[in-house]
Amino acid sequence: MTAHQVQRQESHTPAVMTVLTEGDVPDHIAEMSEDEAALAALGYKQEFKREFSAWTTFAVSFAVMGLLPSIATTMWYGIGYAGPAANTWGWLLSVFFILCVASSMAELASSMPTSGGLYYAAAVLAGPKYGPFAAWITGWSNWFVQVTGAPSVDYGCAAMILAAASIVNPEYVPTSYQTFLLTVFIMLTHACISSMPTLWIANFNSVGTTINLLCLLIVIIIIPSAAMGDPKFNSNEFAWGIQNSTDWPDGIAVLMSFLSIIWTMSGYDASFHLSEECSNASIATPRSIVMTAASGSILGFVLNTLIAYTIRDVTEVIESDLGQPFAAYVVQVLPQNTALAVLAMTIVCAYSMGQGCMVAASRVCFAYARDDCFGIVSRPLKQVNRYTLTPVNAVWFNTSIGIVLLLLIFGGAAIDAIFSIGAIAAYVAFTTPVFLKIVFVGNKFRRGPWHLGVMSLPSGIAACCFVLVMLPILCFPSVRGENLTLDEMNWTALVYGAPMLFVILWFFVDAHKWFKGPKINIEHHMLHQRLPGVEGVEVPSGSGESGKDVDVERGSVSKAPSI
Repeated sequence: MTAHQVQRQESHTPAVMTVLTEGDVPDHIAEMSEDEAALAALGYKQEFKREFSAWTTFAVSFAVMGLLPSIATTMWYGIGYAGPAANTWGWLLSVFFILCVASSMAELASSMPTSGGLYYAAAVLAGPKYGPFAAWITGWSNWFVQVTGAPSVDYGCAAMILAAASIVNPEYVPTSYQTFLLTVFIMLTHACISSMPTLWIANFNSVGTTINLLCLLIVIIIIPSAAMGDPKFNSNEFAWGIQNSTDWPDGIAVLMSFLSIIWTMSGYDASFHLSEECSNASIATPRSIVMTAASGSILGFVLNTLIAYTIRDVTEVIESDLGQPFAAYVVQVLPQNTALAVLAMTIVCAYSMGQGCMVAASRVCFAYARDDCFGIVSRPLKQVNRYTLTPVNAVWFNTSIGIVLLLLIFGGAAIDAIFSIGAIAAYVAFTTPVFLKIVFVGNKFRRGPWHLGVMSLPSGIAACCFVLVMLPILCFPSVRGENLTLDEMNWTALVYGAPMLFVILWFFVDAHKWFKGPKINIEHHMLHQRLPGVEGVEVPSGSGESGKDVDVERGSVSKAPSI
């Protein structure tokens, strides 16, 4: 390697946060594209085709967020807890902090555009001593939300399909096993689609997002124009007022209603996990995250406000025999045929959303398996199918776990826990690296081309404080005292806490011996320096350089981060 080639490699090395030691440069980086070079600088070789654009990446994350089906599926926890106020000023209050979380995440994605996403960021930002444990906690928490995403969405989709059948045939009452079987069938179709080649998946999600947007806009038009009643719209006092259906004070009830909003506004991280399949990832990925969160905040407020101004009887909707509040709402305010049309569009959007969740979950599973997070199970999960070039094993592993979780349908209120897990686990994973950046890294954080500037610190602090307040609130049951029974219990603390306690004990008992955080899987070398304790490879004579100039290390394990 000549001095000119060394200089070219140094100049081509992207300025990213990385697990590689300062001055450590991947081999052949001068021959790589900008995206490949950025990924190589993070310690990984390119394994996927980069066939996602900024739009198709946004398409997946918007499909995962799925405003219309998300709002429809979680009406129990929003308007069901605090009444119309949850849909109006409650939404505005919560999305301010959610946008802070999304913006802080986007900043991390620009600096570290890898499928490991938040897990990788936590490892780098916590440093070599605490990085493995931070990555372990963040990774498992994020995987929990990913593996519960598709089952919860598909459960909501199945419930709406069966509710539509009940509207057409009032004598039909869906049973638990019918809901379970239909949900499993939907999940299996999503797994098949998610096992296809990347370009096919990108095109499917692009079409799905277009349908999502169109259906959302059509519903927003239909509700005010076709709503029945005299007067057609509720008063401002009603639409912005609290109807507390819990045993807690009004303020706590409003905070509890944030579960609906947090769960709805949690799909924007999908862009982060698709960054290794996206071109111009260090800019397109953060833009996609912010676009998803911002568009979701605006359109979600519009739809929720329309619901608040048109709903007639909140209690009747929540306690309807249809078993699905949104279905009961559209029947209450719209003519039956129009209500069925709105419900059909919501079902289509829910199907698209579930498929987006499945894709994102498989990429997260692959990224963590690549670093052996799953122990002995990691080997098959980190394999990329040679025909589709997608992580097919990871897709079907997540699907199997999801089907097991769906057995909670037979436990009555226990199925609600998969929604609470989705909110808690997501935002624990979202803000852990943000907290580490603020507390441990500070001004040493190496920004990517997209960043928040002077607003980085205030945004990060607001995001962390919001999550700290919401964590215990999301574990509250809606009733207390003598009204609290096993059927009314909030099982989130158990369903999320028990697995997290297990993985923490696993780390300290065994995993700390072999899990060292993100694993470098690309050949790299140190420029102009030797590392103590690193065995170099002799440079062939006649190459025009000395062994003191370049040390080559192959098959490296995790190293101290470069910040």
